[in-house]
Amino acid sequence: MAHDRVGRKRFTSEKSERFSESVIREMTRQAMLYDAINLAQGFPDFAAPQELKHAAQQAIAADLNQYAITWGAKNLRDAIAHRMSVAQGLQVDPETEITVCCGSTEAMIASLMAVTNARDEIVIFEPFYENYGPDAILSGARPRFVKLHPPADPDGEWTFDEQELRAAFCGRTKAIIVNTPNNPTGKVFSRAELELIRDLCVKHNALAITDEIYEHILYDGAEHVSMARIEGMRERTITINGLSKTYSVTGWRVGWAVAPASLSGAIRKVHDFLTVGAAAPLQEAGVAALASPQGYYRRLAEDYRARRDRLLPTLREVGFRAFLPRGAYYIMTDIGSFGFADDASFASHLVRDIGVAVVPGSSFYSNPADGAHQVRFAFCKRSSTLDKAATRLMKLRAAPPQAQG
Repeated sequence: MAHDRVGRKRFTSEKSERFSESVIREMTRQAMLYDAINLAQGFPDFAAPQELKHAAQQAIAADLNQYAITWGAKNLRDAIAHRMSVAQGLQVDPETEITVCCGSTEAMIASLMAVTNARDEIVIFEPFYENYGPDAILSGARPRFVKLHPPADPDGEWTFDEQELRAAFCGRTKAIIVNTPNNPTGKVFSRAELELIRDLCVKHNALAITDEIYEHILYDGAEHVSMARIEGMRERTITINGLSKTYSVTGWRVGWAVAPASLSGAIRKVHDFLTVGAAAPLQEAGVAALASPQGYYRRLAEDYRARRDRLLPTLREVGFRAFLPRGAYYIMTDIGSFGFADDASFASHLVRDIGVAVVPGSSFYSNPADGAHQVRFAFCKRSSTLDKAATRLMKLRAAPPQAQG
């Protein structure tokens, strides 16, 4: 039992003290407080597809309002299996290998809790989506971080050092988390990079847990390769995905974990006692979403490419060193030219004085100093919203603020 220095019980856990609240969600609250345009949190400000909303309404009207099967309604699991076959050529058994969760966020923590023990290590690329570090800690594991390095040319690729990655693996490594397309960098891992990760997983008898929530949001000819497609990884991979990003329904919280039956049983048990199950009528609507024609996914990627290309030139014009994303819907930037002491003071200036909310880069790193000169923009917004943000950001160019200490 943990005690404080005067002998009284400490009622908060040591685990909870090893990480902070979500900075991303805090910046959304700041945007609301200062009436700023929210380019911080990754949710669209445009309508979800009408067909999905109608399917959800029909499901509620048809009284599909009670518990679904704990690990997911059968028709949704069947639809997930079919979609994986079409998109990635993967054959998945919906009866034994799919667990539907309350969003991909729950799918990730349920998977980690299902496979990790105390003192296991989880390899995580950084900058990382801010949930991964706390997820590893909550699971009792120790995160081991490997740097993704920004390119010298802002139009280039983020890269990692092969030797650094090799050194991160050891006998205690239980899994590596691979987020591709990547949040926050927009990196799309190549087949060669995934094969290197495969070699390390096989050598050290480790798993790969892949967050593929942005799989359909790709640009400039980038190809998404699911880790489970890599030879030798079908039985070593847990694939995380969901409805949120592809179908613009981030608030529905319907995601899934796809894993070999030998792992799915444990994931299902953890999921059951975390949340019991995802919302039944929204699972029904998910069936309609996954039946979308191929043209839907082409338009999705093209529309997001247009949004990227709308915001990126403005960021560069006003002084950001903005890195071109190959996937997902974020732009990572370097703020060195603005003269601020760190990302937090710059983000505070943006939201309070300029009227645009962003995410401080330090929230994506284990050592905040590594992200002290970066901020992330989300461009999953209407064109009018991006144009309004651009107008506000121009004030940075017109009247650069004094360096902040």
